Amino acid sequence: MENLEALIARVTQEVLTALRNAPTLETTETEAQGWRARTVFAAGQVVTARLERAGAPSARADRERPVNIARLIDHTLLKPEATAQQIVHLCAEAREYRFASVCINPWYVRLAADLLSDVADVEVCTVVGFPLGATTPQVKAFEALQAIADGATEVDMVINVGALKSKRYDAVARDIRAVVQAAHGAGALVKVIIEAALLSDEEKIAACLLAKQAEADFVKTSTGFGPGGATVEDVALMRAVVGPEMGVKAAGGIRSYQAAQAMIAAGANRIGASAGVRIVAEANGTA
Repeated sequence: MENLEALIARVTQEVLTALRNAPTLETTETEAQGWRARTVFAAGQVVTARLERAGAPSARADRERPVNIARLIDHTLLKPEATAQQIVHLCAEAREYRFASVCINPWYVRLAADLLSDVADVEVCTVVGFPLGATTPQVKAFEALQAIADGATEVDMVINVGALKSKRYDAVARDIRAVVQAAHGAGALVKVIIEAALLSDEEKIAACLLAKQAEADFVKTSTGFGPGGATVEDVALMRAVVGPEMGVKAAGGIRSYQAAQAMIAAGANRIGASAGVRIVAEANGTA
């Protein structure tokens, strides 16, 4: 994996150099975030071009951004104590508001799939290797296939964070690829959760590059069970690395329309939130 390590090192340096060249004049926080997003995205165009020349494949993510905020939201309930009745309620809300998906634990996939079987535009999303990411690739691939057999159409997998921090890029690549191959072979898409709050910027870049090379459909910021959730800076960085052809899902701590807007402006084209109804209400001025 020497070539992969060299590629990651080179791309990491290019992106971090762009991040360090900040303006010296005082700016407001909003202006600073906007500058960072624009600068990192510009660096990302160079990154993407270099990756494509190096043979990295493009992902299959749909790049069209729906106008309706609900169509960007994975309506989420992943609490371990979630009851069947709460899942029924979640699916009823998804049906009413037409969220992009419901995101639920694997135990409830069949229930959600049955409840939403007559709703063509609400997907059933589940999680594998969740929330720690420390199971083997074989186990994660089996989880994905079982969930898809139960009715899942989207799979959010957690990377092996420890392997990434150990610079075992080969192991992380195998981990992601095992799930991607299993899910794509069964017609489902894959979002790769990098748990950004546990990573340095260099490690975030490496994780995104590995997900892109494995042909995942999205990279995702957080499980919601780590030490922190989505940030504008992380979303901008992830978008820069994966380029415009791959999805970026911001998840964790997004509880308002304003917060969702900030993530979208930074480059997210999917939002994972348990506060989806509130976000839509705020967007419509009915909150």
